[in-house]
Amino acid sequence: MTDREGAFKLCIFGDGGVGKTTLVNRYLTKVFDEDIKMTVGADFYVKELEIDGKKVVIRIWDFGGEQRFKVLLPSFAKGADGGIFMFDITRYTSLKNIDEWLSIFEKNVREEIPIIMVGGKLDLQDKRSVETEDAVELSKEYKLQGYFECSSKTGYRVEDVFESVTRKMMESTGLL
Repeated sequence: MTDREGAFKLCIFGDGGVGKTTLVNRYLTKVFDEDIKMTVGADFYVKELEIDGKKVVIRIWDFGGEQRFKVLLPSFAKGADGGIFMFDITRYTSLKNIDEWLSIFEKNVREEIPIIMVGGKLDLQDKRSVETEDAVELSKEYKLQGYFECSSKTGYRVEDVFESVTRKMMESTGLL
């Protein structure tokens, strides 16, 4: 590699309307856009960053959460170095398909890649229907490598989500 030390493929998946595209957009542009349209199929983004003096690139694959797009996840998951399962803290039903999402994703990646769970829309705390403790327990039950809550609207912990999963990908490949 030339001036960078690693490139990683990161897949973000979960039900439709949980804020996956808004999260990625906030991370890449530092802007919150309420009018983002539903992802049809999958979108692809690239971000260069530096962690502990090492320059890396993450290729972010954002999957449409509608039922009809789940068939795309297996082929796009191949070669992934990490994953983010995202749900909406105000919609308990956005967790009901976690088993299916993780099963599809994990079946199509190499063994033991880091996957974290992210609860989005923390700015709507007053409408919360998933308690933090329950989400933490669920992430442990599925042996995920972390749980975060964030708000794409305010930007709270958005950077932390991506830095954490990137660090975990770097560690799993021996780069850190």
